[in-house]
Amino acid sequence: MATGALKLYSYWRSSAAYRVRIALNLKGLPYEIVPVHLLNDGGEQHSAEYRELNPQELVPTLRDGHRIVRQSMAIIEYLEETWPDPPLMPDTARDRVRVRTLSQIIACEIHPLNNLRVLQFLERTWNVPQAERETWIRHWMQEGFRALEATLADSPATGTFCEGDFPTMADCLLVPQVYNAVRFGLDLSEFPTVAKINEECLTLEAFQNARPENQPDAPPS
Repeated sequence: MATGALKLYSYWRSSAAYRVRIALNLKGLPYEIVPVHLLNDGGEQHSAEYRELNPQELVPTLRDGHRIVRQSMAIIEYLEETWPDPPLMPDTARDRVRVRTLSQIIACEIHPLNNLRVLQFLERTWNVPQAERETWIRHWMQEGFRALEATLADSPATGTFCEGDFPTMADCLLVPQVYNAVRFGLDLSEFPTVAKINEECLTLEAFQNARPENQPDAPPS
């Protein structure tokens, strides 16, 4: 049972927090954004107060009353199990495992190699110049997107969205990763299925409202 009002500790440009915002919006759940600025004062996620909430010092964190949920995929599955309608997972085990596979290609293979703390380590510890850091980002994104594109394009289960014709957890992860890819200049022409699904997702209000530039902590444009 849910225990209270939902609060999402989020940073406007965090792709992991972006995933959860999409899921919350798709389910029509009201929630409060609690901004955690990942750059101000060395990163607000490193404060003692936030560390107590999330020992990994990462966003997002979801607070549901007294319950604390960490890690974006775990949060999305918690939302799915607590508020099952509308669903973000298919009905059958075979289809659910495909959604989890697609999600983990992004969350476990693409995202960890280009997130903020990895880039900060490359910069601060090894003095890797920005141009080389961005080459690193594009390389690992390209490798991951090739696997993702092949998995999507080779399956009759792929429909308007990653799995069939309604958005699932996989789409919640795909759109933020495409946002990152565009941000760092990755050419998406190699990934037409990924690009098409991303375009379809962004026609939906739930995805639009979750976009980084539409967050309360986003800087003025």
